[in-house]
Amino acid sequence: MQALASTQTESDFSKARNKAFINSMQHILNPKEASLISLTELKKLLKPAAEVYKGLQVIPLSKIVGSEGRYKDFDNHFFPKNIHLKARWEHVDMAHIQDVILPPVLVYELGGLYFVRDGNHRVSVAKARGEEYIDAEVVSLQSEIKLKPETSLKKMIKQVINYEKRVFYTETNFGDITDCWCLDFTEPGRYDVIYNHILTHKYYINRDKTEEISMPDAIMSWFETVYLPVISVMEAQHVLRKFRHRTESDLYVWIMRYWAELKEKFGDDYSLDEVITHFSRRYGRNFFRSLMNLFEGTVLKKTIEKKSQH
Repeated sequence: MQALASTQTESDFSKARNKAFINSMQHILNPKEASLISLTELKKLLKPAAEVYKGLQVIPLSKIVGSEGRYKDFDNHFFPKNIHLKARWEHVDMAHIQDVILPPVLVYELGGLYFVRDGNHRVSVAKARGEEYIDAEVVSLQSEIKLKPETSLKKMIKQVINYEKRVFYTETNFGDITDCWCLDFTEPGRYDVIYNHILTHKYYINRDKTEEISMPDAIMSWFETVYLPVISVMEAQHVLRKFRHRTESDLYVWIMRYWAELKEKFGDDYSLDEVITHFSRRYGRNFFRSLMNLFEGTVLKKTIEKKSQH
């Protein structure tokens, strides 16, 4: 009987590991898509405020999407990737076969999803056996954002960005004021950057006024006199062609940051056209990018020398 069970556990592990291998082959061009989500990475995105102990619960396995420390050992479906997991994995599988009650796993809850603190093998075996629920001791990491279960960090990030967009448009009324609903980003945290740009613009306008400008007027002023001119020059120079899978708004944030760096190093004597040209040459993805980077320092130096002579 024991020998039969042992043969079964070996077969179960082999099947689970083969599934991990097939999954990795299906994502060979983008291996991150098959990686288990790291709790640390998601915490950087959601920035939880506090920990709250929730106690013992029965949680759905479908909502366990990552791990605190073992995310490199399992794939995004919790199938085992490495042979060194075999002994422990089979030991847990044997317990299931023999109806041995195992202790609850320890998990963090973040954004409505769960990440394993302790018990990764137990979760892996349970998922491989097609079970739907597992006993867990839960510590909740408090966050306003609630996420849907996904199998990759990239998809999680998209959810966070969509949440940030909804908050920004709702709180500022940006879309109704500017009639622009396409302020889109591929990275989180950018709507806060835009909001700070608007507040800074509002501050400088108010310095020359006796009556403070309203927030809607400040938003419209920033949109027409700051944002749209940058976008217009970018379109004229066809900059977006060199930045695949990025948006105009992405480039706006990067270009404004680059312009600020140039001002800090070399002073204010740079036009918007020059800044965007330099930025495109330095960071744009094209055949001559590496070659241009070699000469970028020389180009900037000569430009500065010419300006200083006038």
